[in-house]
Amino acid sequence: MKKYRDIVGDGGSHIAEQVQEQQGRLKARLAAVRRVVAIVSGKGGVGKSSLTANLAAAFARQGAAVGVLDADLNGPSIARMLGVRGMRLKITEAGVEPPRSAQGIRVMSMDLLLPSDETPVTWEAASQAEAHVWRGNMEANALREFLADTAWGPLDLLLLDLPPGTDRLSTVAGLVPSLSGTVLVTIPTEVSHLVVKKSVTVARATGAPILGLVENMAGLFEGSGGEALAAEFAIPFLGRVAFDPRLAAAADVGVPFVTEHADTPAGRALLEIADHLSAALSPLPGSSPPHPASPQWGEEKR
Repeated sequence: MKKYRDIVGDGGSHIAEQVQEQQGRLKARLAAVRRVVAIVSGKGGVGKSSLTANLAAAFARQGAAVGVLDADLNGPSIARMLGVRGMRLKITEAGVEPPRSAQGIRVMSMDLLLPSDETPVTWEAASQAEAHVWRGNMEANALREFLADTAWGPLDLLLLDLPPGTDRLSTVAGLVPSLSGTVLVTIPTEVSHLVVKKSVTVARATGAPILGLVENMAGLFEGSGGEALAAEFAIPFLGRVAFDPRLAAAADVGVPFVTEHADTPAGRALLEIADHLSAALSPLPGSSPPHPASPQWGEEKR
């Protein structure tokens, strides 16, 4: 039986060439994307995916070309929230054509590849310990494929909805060296703040700017607010979104809350947060020029 030390080079698998080719495709895809922003919290249950979906819809309202990658492979929800769940993926010469929401948002999610509601993503290995190792590697590989093989086309903004866990941002930053920044999400509880503080440390370690902190579900809990947390770490406070049960109802039916409830306190807060982010992401002196298909932020030519 051959052992690893008996194998010369890549053993004839050409894996190095395959990875290099995929990296080339990834670089080409991202060249047409003006800004890539990761939405993170570190903790589950803070409404991060709902925020991502509504920010995408808010940017689309501004006329921006927007894409969303659901980076939560084990608990994907963005396809449902944006109303594209069940749509068939189209394979073209340019790559996998992502479905578009009613707002024109391009969406890619593991949910679009699973055959049923009950089907989980499983990582098979000889033992549970090995399965844990493979999970990390396979998740990174899957995200790389989503980014490289999806025909995103020219985008003003690509939002990455990251799963819970403070380590996920480091993985994404490794895949997307040109990450434009991160948005942190918390709720007014001490437990949430405890985890988000760790996420701040990880976000700073990536080198990408922290665009700001959002407090979600404001008014539902009696804990300390996100504004104090943002001040503690000297990061921008983007705003607080008031708790509104209609946010969950809108997510269930696949219609972003801001499209039908823009005049509510939560709707206005979401639109204002999108405005703050638009200002933070606008081209600065010395930055790369806009993509030809999107000469001005928020201007569509389609």
